[in-house]
Amino acid sequence: MESDEAAGAQSHTDPVFTVNITHAIKDGDSLTYLVKSTQVSDKVEYEVQHPFEDFQWLQHTLLTQEGIPGLAGVIFPPIPVKPGTTVANAEAKAKKYLGIRSQSLMGDDWHKYCYALEKYLQQVNVHPILRKNPTLLNFLTKKEPPMKGKPRKGIFNKLTQVVEEILKEHHKDIDDYFQAERESNYVLTAFTKSLTEKCLEMIHSEQRMAVACGHFSTALHIGSGHEADPNDYAVTKMCIKLSEAIDTLKRNFERVAKNNMNTLGCHLELYSRFQDAEKEMLFRRTCKLIEVENANRCVEKAKHHKKAQAEEVKRIVEREYEDISEMAKKEIQNYHQNRVREYREALVCLTECQLRTARETHTLLTKQLAELSQRFTD
Repeated sequence: MESDEAAGAQSHTDPVFTVNITHAIKDGDSLTYLVKSTQVSDKVEYEVQHPFEDFQWLQHTLLTQEGIPGLAGVIFPPIPVKPGTTVANAEAKAKKYLGIRSQSLMGDDWHKYCYALEKYLQQVNVHPILRKNPTLLNFLTKKEPPMKGKPRKGIFNKLTQVVEEILKEHHKDIDDYFQAERESNYVLTAFTKSLTEKCLEMIHSEQRMAVACGHFSTALHIGSGHEADPNDYAVTKMCIKLSEAIDTLKRNFERVAKNNMNTLGCHLELYSRFQDAEKEMLFRRTCKLIEVENANRCVEKAKHHKKAQAEEVKRIVEREYEDISEMAKKEIQNYHQNRVREYREALVCLTECQLRTARETHTLLTKQLAELSQRFTD
């Protein structure tokens, strides 16, 4: 029964396109991302390039759609923050390693960010409402940049939003389901952010271990002389073999750190942003609830000749509130199901990657240890 429901849910959110972002390309003073998509129905393939500002405009368009009942109850897939690494740093790395000025950035520095943007597009692409927006179709298929205006985010707008959140976010909900969800979101947001930070600290420790092993391996290799004395020659050979073993440990730490980042790290970072997206949705619903309460008070205080107008406003606001609440319940249920499923998939993928890495490292170290032991016996 559960598998049938899962199959039905999957068919309801079958993607219109399969989407991949393969790499980032330096384009003047900015970076553009290569978006490859294939239409599921007729297998037509598209390849377009978009700077980060195009992703921001797509998100802005999805947030400000009109004529969709209950849109404020949607948990919008969160777009990643703009990367902090400057173009100058990216260019310097490209010059250092590739010796050219303009180059596709295929290294680990941009892999995680390409993955985050790819995941964002995939989630929009399977959402039953957001995927119908024509802007998404144009974004995935049109090579021409979208006609857009820059969304306004002035300091006064931000201050107004902050003040509004302080005044309204603790407003008690009349629905126990949403009140419990708001309290759960508050707790989970703190735990998820803390867990994400701890995961990144672990990854950074593994990276530092890799660097230390690299320095040790290099020191052993450089420090081993090439003397003519047979005894010195034997010590040199053993140092070189030990250097190779330490280098194997270095590569192991690098792969373990990469596995952690590409599976659990990326998942925790994504759902840390998703917790914020759910919080924003719940806040929008709370704002509409306050509108309903204000409309009820206006009806009670309205004079006779304005009573009909106040009641009409009340009916409109209540209808919007009901649409948002209905949409929000569906979104919350889907969100928690997807969160649990993807967390399980991330853990399974992490386990498989780490087991494969451990087996390969064990094979190499066993061989190198046998060779080193042979040197001692000789």
